[in-house]
Amino acid sequence: FPVQLLATGPNSNNQALAQLLQTAFFSAQEELVITTPYFSPDISTESALLITAQRGVATHLVVPRNNDSKLFAAASRSRYARLLDAGVHIHEFHGGMLHSKTITIDRTLALIGSANLDRRSLELNFEVSMLIYDTDFASELRFLQTSYMEHATLVGQHTPSQWSISQRLWQNAVGLIAPIL
Repeated sequence: FPVQLLATGPNSNNQALAQLLQTAFFSAQEELVITTPYFSPDISTESALLITAQRGVATHLVVPRNNDSKLFAAASRSRYARLLDAGVHIHEFHGGMLHSKTITIDRTLALIGSANLDRRSLELNFEVSMLIYDTDFASELRFLQTSYMEHATLVGQHTPSQWSISQRLWQNAVGLIAPIL
């Protein structure tokens, strides 16, 4: 099946991964499912994700409930209210440290790679991503993503407002420094 590899890093193709992700999000018509251990994207990529959900695409983000980095967990959660308001379904995986970095679009296109959905992966690290143009493969990967969601807790719309003030202050403070994490 057709596959396209994309190598990115600080010495070349620096914006290519962010552009690929944004284009992939905008191409989704019915469903977008993302699994990533670290979620703290740049503003353009986050905006593309929000717009995708706002246009009615079933948008799912699967992240670990217990991240190995308390800072990244806080940075991710600082974005939950905005994501939930846009209609993104956030699933916190509780079966261990989810380290899967996958995206499926309409069960027709899949993206697997070494990159997290964070600024470091999008702008600084050397990463490789594989874009797979195959419905069967994308459907099998989507089945794997379903198993992650079955072992996850769906974050409720009002969950962020139920966090303590100190918890929200901590998350928002870490969210401010997220670009340097």
